[in-house]
Amino acid sequence: MKRFDNNIIIALLGVVLGVLVTMVVFKALPEKKFDGDYNRWRKLNLILQEVQKNYVDTLDMEAMTDAAVVAALAELDPHSVYLPPVELTESETELAGNFDGIGITFNVPNDTAIVLSAIPGGPSEKAGIVQGDRIIKVDEKVIAGVKTPQDSMVRLMKGPSGTKVRITVNRDGTLIPFEITRDKIPVHCIDAAFMLDDTTGYIKLSKFTRTTYKEFKQATSKLLDQGMTRLMFDLRDNSGGYFDQALLLSNEFLNKGDGVVYMEGLHRPRQDYDADGRGTLKDVALSVLIDEGTASSSEIFSGAIQDNDRGIIVGRRSFGKGLVQEPVNFTDGSGIRLTVARFHTPSGRCIQKPYDKNYAYDIFERYAHGEMTSADSMKVDTTAVFYTVKGRRVYGGGGIIPDIFVPMDTTKATTFHINCNKKATSVRFASAMFDKYKDQLMQIDDFAKLEKFLDGIELQQQFLDYAKKVDGFSPKPGEWEATSAYMMPQIKGLVGRYSKVGEEAFYRFYLPIDETIQTALKNSSTVN
Repeated sequence: MKRFDNNIIIALLGVVLGVLVTMVVFKALPEKKFDGDYNRWRKLNLILQEVQKNYVDTLDMEAMTDAAVVAALAELDPHSVYLPPVELTESETELAGNFDGIGITFNVPNDTAIVLSAIPGGPSEKAGIVQGDRIIKVDEKVIAGVKTPQDSMVRLMKGPSGTKVRITVNRDGTLIPFEITRDKIPVHCIDAAFMLDDTTGYIKLSKFTRTTYKEFKQATSKLLDQGMTRLMFDLRDNSGGYFDQALLLSNEFLNKGDGVVYMEGLHRPRQDYDADGRGTLKDVALSVLIDEGTASSSEIFSGAIQDNDRGIIVGRRSFGKGLVQEPVNFTDGSGIRLTVARFHTPSGRCIQKPYDKNYAYDIFERYAHGEMTSADSMKVDTTAVFYTVKGRRVYGGGGIIPDIFVPMDTTKATTFHINCNKKATSVRFASAMFDKYKDQLMQIDDFAKLEKFLDGIELQQQFLDYAKKVDGFSPKPGEWEATSAYMMPQIKGLVGRYSKVGEEAFYRFYLPIDETIQTALKNSSTVN
């Protein structure tokens, strides 16, 4: 059994756990007394040692130590956590910019994984896996038709570089086995980057990984060559990541000496981070798109842009996670993420929202009191007033409040639309269309050609027929008229992902009906 060094663990915690074990001792037995000269962490250590030596039954001390760590951290902020080895590895892998695996992207529209693409030059492509293959088995474990969770599928396929895995796929009704040697696989953080019009570029960033700055520079360089003078930078649902990458991206837009962010904590004196003026995008007009899923490093970037009056923030109030987390890793592969300071925007706003009793349900609370649909319902701490470089008022209280509010549109939520979402009808229909038009879709590598193809196959009628035949429901009178303009671009995007245009196809189809992007386009990106 693996063992922790209890002294090290508890010294790092530096908190009082409280009573874990109540010791009942008969008066006939000699009373044990400990030296009174100990600090609080040593008290916990002595308790654990005493339990280990004298408890009546056999104990799993590793599990008990883990429980002690979890209980201690639960007394702190919601983001100071203990991560067992598996969870720590997964969290680090997600942001590392690469992982060990077989190199495919897949979708699970029903209960079978369908390969969307094999990464060029990756292990799967070299082995012969192609778009449209349905994964039936990983080694000897059947994963198709048995409701295997998607994260379990991923774990089965991942593994150390150099190890082998046997993948069995269904290709046009024939079962084909492949032996694949795992390798390092790059993880991209930019989902889409293209020109919306002759002068406006669009970039969708999903997370801040180790490779974010490199990918961003490559994307913006390409867009600048295509004539970009204005950028729509989409940080919606971007939950953050590496702090240094947020600094590097902010630096691209700011002048020398402009504040980016500062951090401060009880044991961490204030530390400021300023731009060095060497960015290449200082003359590009900028609109930043945010919502309630925008957090952490995304908020650092958004706050820097807003406080320096460098661009316009469009959307809904961001999540409100502005904590400096320090990793402490242990030799058994586990670790803790300890909050040591808070992030503040250049004007002084604390990004972190308060730790109140409703912290975990904050997003639901926003829905409940109408913040998602009305700017007037937005919680604003009017006592926490700060000022941008140009003297505009901005407010603290947690999160970044947009300059231009865009409500969530609930008017399109007809019964038919809700039923389709519940049963993932659109996703499964897209898979069916790929099966039907696989040969054509796999040859299309241009968006204009994709659009022409989809317009020529009566996609709308095919979808309505599919919903009625497979899921048993049709739109009531007036419902399709209310939702078709909203649903069809999404359906086209879902089908288009199966072409060589890939993920970009979804955004190209969807953005014309995206209220936030359309609002940003209609308003100036320059603060007056």
